Amino acid sequence: MNKIQRYSLLLVVLALLFAAPYLGLPVHLQSLLYVIFFWMTLATSWNMLSGYSGYFSFGHGAFFGVGMYGMATLAAKADWPVVPAALGSGVLAALLALAIGALVFNVRKIRGESFALITLAVGFVLATVVVNTPIDGGPGVYLMGVNLPQWGPKPASTFYYASLVLTVLCVAAAWWLFHARAGLGLLAIHDDEDAAEVNGVPTFWLKMGAFALSSFFAGVMGAIHALYVSYVTVGETFNITVPLTVVLMSVLGGSRHWAGPMLGGILITLLLNAFTAGESALVGKIIIGLVLAGAVLVMPRGILGTWQLRQHKRLIQRSKDLAGDAHVSDHGSEDALVLERPLTRPADAPDRQKVLEVRGLSKHFSGIRALNQVDLDLYQGEILGLLGPNGSGKSTFINVVTGHYRPTAGSVLLRGQSCAGWPAHRIRRQGLSRTYQIPRPFNGLTVLQNVTLAAHYGGARLTDAQALAEAREWMLFTGLQDKGDHFPDELNLHQRKFLELARALAARPQVLLLDEVLSGLTPSEIGAAVQTIRRIRERGTSIVFVEHVMSAVLALSDRLVVLNQGEVIAEGHPQDVMSRPEVVRAYLGDEAAV
Repeated sequence: MNKIQRYSLLLVVLALLFAAPYLGLPVHLQSLLYVIFFWMTLATSWNMLSGYSGYFSFGHGAFFGVGMYGMATLAAKADWPVVPAALGSGVLAALLALAIGALVFNVRKIRGESFALITLAVGFVLATVVVNTPIDGGPGVYLMGVNLPQWGPKPASTFYYASLVLTVLCVAAAWWLFHARAGLGLLAIHDDEDAAEVNGVPTFWLKMGAFALSSFFAGVMGAIHALYVSYVTVGETFNITVPLTVVLMSVLGGSRHWAGPMLGGILITLLLNAFTAGESALVGKIIIGLVLAGAVLVMPRGILGTWQLRQHKRLIQRSKDLAGDAHVSDHGSEDALVLERPLTRPADAPDRQKVLEVRGLSKHFSGIRALNQVDLDLYQGEILGLLGPNGSGKSTFINVVTGHYRPTAGSVLLRGQSCAGWPAHRIRRQGLSRTYQIPRPFNGLTVLQNVTLAAHYGGARLTDAQALAEAREWMLFTGLQDKGDHFPDELNLHQRKFLELARALAARPQVLLLDEVLSGLTPSEIGAAVQTIRRIRERGTSIVFVEHVMSAVLALSDRLVVLNQGEVIAEGHPQDVMSRPEVVRAYLGDEAAV
């Protein structure tokens, strides 16, 4: 089915849904569809933050409750019209979410279970506040006196249309978010938030936006439901049923897909309606529980996630079958690694400019000096080798310069701009990229999506088409042009290393920090990687090269800086530095330096 056919089918379905009450749809079916729309909206809105980013919230019932009591207060007590009261209730829920997010999203340790427990506690706190204030006071709030508009041929049609419109808007927002670059950033947060931040994703603001949008739809749905039930109580509003049900619906349908919660909401609502009616309600609930538990165990990715994985495996297998015997393995005999040092280098130009200037950089961890007064300069077009034994501070240096850690002291000038203490995503956009010693790709995204994300959140503001073209260019540059549809765990180590490289280059960096990009590679792969690094430098990128493969270091580096116990002990021409006694002593001990 092509795009035109899909959109045509969607328009037909929407037209039928909007026309249904006027075509004689019975009231009991309108009520059933209201319940389906109710759960679809709550599950889809929950998924905007929790499904995409992995921040599982058990506080969705709290935002739903704010919407219910918002309507009870604004419409029943303040005599607001219904539509402004519903929108105002959604805004109140969004403001509460922003207040919570401003507190918890700034604390790196609050993730996973901690976030879930905090959001769960919000519902209990709100319930206590509401029941002990004039908002409720204990007996509940009646809304039967609210003047309801007449939408449709029958009174029940008003709730049908209100929930239908909200569901369409909510699903459309989830679809847009999923396909926008913000959605790609949220999915990256789900897989590895620290790596996402280093790759330019403004993780704090994305989570805040998704949290507010999610809570707004929950609040508006709560406002509509308050009118539907016409009587609001704390016990029925702030209970655990809503958050648990929306989590189950999203997980069953597939929480990493925009349509997963919608599918889960439809299935579970229909199951509840079919099996819990009449005298068999208890047996029906047991059957539903067993069915859902079995489904989650068999399909941990959810229905849509499992279907997508199977489609992906068929696509990869088809690609392998088409390749057939054309693939020639390069894992035969390995020749000895011989790397030559060029006679002339771009960094030898007399008018070279500094692109990175580090002065007095220090980083302490509970009294341990991982870095101590480090000075370092990197010039335009230069490859600077950063050496040192294990534990000397090389990785800490990269983490501090890229914004993963805040420096204890010192300054970092990137292209003349002081960036010490900046958040990692802002440093990335200033023109500094890095790779990781152990590759940290986003395993839930394909290779193409990994590189496209880096292009989107690099220094330039690109359209979707431009970011895709940029990603394909760097995948071709690194030899991954045939791996775009693969997931990172389907690549070998050499390919994952080059995925790190492609992702770093897609941001169009002026400075590139390579953290042991050659470790674990075969001699032939090292040779290919060295040639790739030279080509990167030829494009004008300055490189800090952290590596233990000395033949590659000597072949590539214009200058060397050697760290030991967090301090610079040598700097200069590679051959000169490697022969100094203090460097030999740092690597081999005192006896070797004698």
